Amino acid sequence: MHPASALFRLLADGTRLRLLRVLARDRFNVSELTGILAVAQSGVSRHLGLLKDAALVTEEREGGYVYYRLAADRKRDGQTPLWALLEAQFAAGDDDPTVREDEARLQEVLRHRKENFDAHGELRQLVPGRSWAAWARALGHLLPPLDVVDIGCGEGYLTLEAARWARTVYAVDRSEEVLRRARALAARRRVSNVQWKKGDLARLPLRDGTVDVALLSQALHHAADPEEALAEAVRVLKPGGRLVVLDLREHDQQWVRTRFGDKWLGFSDAALERLLMAAGVRDVRVQVGARQSHDPFVVLIASGVKPQPPTAQSRKPRAR
Repeated sequence: MHPASALFRLLADGTRLRLLRVLARDRFNVSELTGILAVAQSGVSRHLGLLKDAALVTEEREGGYVYYRLAADRKRDGQTPLWALLEAQFAAGDDDPTVREDEARLQEVLRHRKENFDAHGELRQLVPGRSWAAWARALGHLLPPLDVVDIGCGEGYLTLEAARWARTVYAVDRSEEVLRRARALAARRRVSNVQWKKGDLARLPLRDGTVDVALLSQALHHAADPEEALAEAVRVLKPGGRLVVLDLREHDQQWVRTRFGDKWLGFSDAALERLLMAAGVRDVRVQVGARQSHDPFVVLIASGVKPQPPTAQSRKPRAR
C-alpha cells in the first residue's frame, strides 16, 4: 500500500492538482506555468519535480526551452480509474474562482504564443524571421518624425518601440522605481531620444500642445477617473494630434484588482467611444486589437483626433 499512499499524498496538494489540470490542456515551460498559476517559480519547479518523480509528468527540450506535459503512459499500472476521476473533477471545477483565474491566465499565455508566432509543435506556423515586432517596426517607417507621450509607460517596452520612429518620446509614470528600470533598459539599448518623467495620469508634467501623439497602453483601467485622464492626454496634444488608447474590453476577472491594482474591469466598446468623445477628440474609432478564443481579455484599440482651433474666418458670422 505504500506506493498508493505516496501517490495520494502527492495529489492532496491543491497547487499540484492545478498544475495537472493546466498540463492536461497543453505543454508549458516553467515561466509560463508561473504566470498561469501565479505561484513563485521556485514553487512551480519543486512541484513539477515531484510530479515528474511520480511519473505523472514528463519534460522535453526544444529550442533552448524545457517544456512539461502529462506523461503519455500515466494510465499504466491500473491508474486509468484514477485519471478518469481526476479528469471528471477538473471538468466539474470549471466554475471554481481559482480555476477560472488559472484559465484566464492560460489563455493569455496561448495568446502570447500566437502573437509571437511560436511553433510549439505546429511546424506549419514556423516562418523564420516572421514576427509582430518586425511588422510594427516596418509601419514606423511610414510615419514622419513625431513627438509622442507614453502615458503610464511602466518599464518602457512600448516607449522604446515608439522611440524607433518618433522624434522625441516623453515617458510618464508615477513610480520612480519603475522609471529607474526603464531608464536602465534604454541605456542598455542605447536609446537617447526619450525623456523620462514622473507624473500621474491626471496631471501630466507637460505643457499644453506639446505632442503629436498621446499613447495610453493598458493604463486607462488604472485611472481613478478615466475621463479626467483622457482629457489630460488631450490637453498635451497639439491641434490635429492623435490620441491612441489600448485597453481591455469589459470583463469579469475580479482577481486583477488585487494582483495588478486594476480600478476598472475594462470598458465596453460604446463606453470607450463615449469617453474619448467626452475628452474632446473627434473622428473616434474603436476596434478589436487582439482576441483569443475563450480568453476573457480582449484588447480594444481606440483613437481620435484633437480638433483644430476655429479660424477667424470660421468664427465670422454669416451675412443674412
